[in-house]
Amino acid sequence: MTESSRLLRRHPDDLLVGLVSVSDRASSGVYEDQGIPALQEWLNGALVNAPQFATRLIPDEAQAISAALAELVDEVGCDLVLTTGGTGPARRDVTPEATLAVATKEMPGFGEQMRQISLKFVPTAILSRQVAVIRETPDHAALIINLPGQPKAIRETLEGLKDAEGKPLVPGVFAAVPYCIDLIGGPYIETRDEIVKAFRPKSAIRSAS
Repeated sequence: MTESSRLLRRHPDDLLVGLVSVSDRASSGVYEDQGIPALQEWLNGALVNAPQFATRLIPDEAQAISAALAELVDEVGCDLVLTTGGTGPARRDVTPEATLAVATKEMPGFGEQMRQISLKFVPTAILSRQVAVIRETPDHAALIINLPGQPKAIRETLEGLKDAEGKPLVPGVFAAVPYCIDLIGGPYIETRDEIVKAFRPKSAIRSAS
């Protein structure tokens, strides 16, 4: 590990986020990547305190994906890593396998909920193979989540479904992310309720200073 590769927290609750876009064509310059900008925009809007980002744009190669995930957790020090792309049934779609290869624990509830959300829009959501895992080192842990490749689907998955008045109908997966990061020893994350309301047990909610 090199000091220059590690993100430095500006304060104890500074969230360090790794963003990985998996695409043969985007990584080779055939077209401009949309996944990373969509994730950055959403997180900057949803979180009370803007996070720090480390980004990686890589091809659909399992070894390269696993290496990027391990680097972002072990060397860069990310608390949360979000991937986009490579989760379907095509031969080149290997993001879930590459993610599981660096996992300490699986978190199957995230994938289950992501598919439930997407099924409200398209029946082909059952073809998605997104997974979420925890990667642990002796002194650090991070949550890694596979997300869809399209910006609209990314937003729907993270935010969930709302009625015309903005009331949640189906919870988005990000509602569970702050408490999960609490439990693995990460920073205390606060969200903007109008975008996604983080859920914590009453005993885990920090009182306002």
